[in-house]
Amino acid sequence: MNAKTFFRTLGFLIILFLVVYISIQNTQVIDFHFSMVSDKPLRSSAAIIYFAMFAVGVIGGTLLHGGGSGGGGASKGKK
Repeated sequence: MNAKTFFRTLGFLIILFLVVYISIQNTQVIDFHFSMVSDKPLRSSAAIIYFAMFAVGVIGGTLLHGGGSGGGGASKGKK
């Protein structure tokens, strides 16, 4: 494992710790309004909504970062 992978993993674990810590502290029920999907608000605990937003961000970032061809460069033909 190289240093870049190690520090990315360490950073991800720190962010995940913050998500868990914030989720533990925010247990009250809140209304989450997302008018593009539904007219009525979603009532749930703040921890669940916070974690869901984090998960959407992680999945979106993974799809944007991991997408594309696995070739790594253009192949050169022999002459």
